[in-house]
Amino acid sequence: MNNKRTIFVLLLGLLGAGCGSVRPVTPNASPEAVALLKYIHGISGKHTLTGQHNYPATKDTSTLEAAEAWGKTPAIFGQDFGFAKPGDKDAVAARPDIIAEVKQQYEKGSIIALCWHAVPPTADEPVTFRSKPGAAASNNLATVQGRLTDEQWNELITPGTKLNQRWCDQVDVIAGYLKQLRDAHVPVLWRPYHEMNGDWFWWGGRRGEHGTTVLYRQLFDRLANHHQLNNLVWIWSVDRPSIPERQFVDFFPGRNYFDIAALDVYHSDFSQSYYRDLLKLAGGKPVALAEVGPPPTLDVLEKQPEWTWWMLWAGMVGKEPGANQVMQTLVNAPRSLSLDDPEYVKGIAPIRAASGLPPLPPATRPAP
Repeated sequence: MNNKRTIFVLLLGLLGAGCGSVRPVTPNASPEAVALLKYIHGISGKHTLTGQHNYPATKDTSTLEAAEAWGKTPAIFGQDFGFAKPGDKDAVAARPDIIAEVKQQYEKGSIIALCWHAVPPTADEPVTFRSKPGAAASNNLATVQGRLTDEQWNELITPGTKLNQRWCDQVDVIAGYLKQLRDAHVPVLWRPYHEMNGDWFWWGGRRGEHGTTVLYRQLFDRLANHHQLNNLVWIWSVDRPSIPERQFVDFFPGRNYFDIAALDVYHSDFSQSYYRDLLKLAGGKPVALAEVGPPPTLDVLEKQPEWTWWMLWAGMVGKEPGANQVMQTLVNAPRSLSLDDPEYVKGIAPIRAASGLPPLPPATRPAP
């Protein structure tokens, strides 16, 4: 630990000793994770960060496209650990390059957000995203969008079973990569089992005391306690409750298992009821738009000011007529913060100090 980071860690401990301090749910959270969560809390209701996701095998392609189209570099750099064969945009083989790219992006000033389209424990990597049309059903479920039988699911969430051990082995692989980021003092906005209230991924759509929330808490225990990954800021992530079976409350893991509540919204379906219901369950914790296509308009953000960030999915930059002009208006608004904005540069200085990084050089907000 360098001298500047040592001093910052001591100061952070003193400042966080008071009542009501912001602390991640992860036991013994790292100073950089604490600083990141404090920053997210601090902008809630005031600012909304811009973000861009990237496909695993494409490094920062979508981020570069967004920066060129919008005139601003997104503040949040999003990536996924992948599931597919070599040569696919979602290739598992890209993981070492992903870690290297994430470290570079963090040093440049980006906040890192990671998710994982996990392979079902009934199959080995790589798999396809979905089954081919007309393909026969298989108990191996070699797709991200497969569906475990009830018997398989119950075995998965029962410690000591064969399927539970296969799941542990798969999680341990990802933990190895996350440990590389932990050891590099890179805090991560970690969004596992996203859109869990939907039934399109193998992990999602199961309500009840033995449902999806059990698996989410099982993952939390494996990463936070078994692997002691203390650099993760945990995000509980849901999709729009388009039908009664997808209401948020049925997939709520408890506030001891997440730091930020997030919603995925496509086709501009930014319902006020979704926002209100998520805020209620968040219970004072920050909320975010983890996947969007397209992002919320300024009018939406005026009515829903607590969104702390939005992240456009990979490959969606400028896909609609006039999209780039709309995006330029959005990212240049006073409430939006991107990597190029002075207020963002100033705001993340404590996070960088916690990681032992120097402050970013002063930025100048371009004229709208």
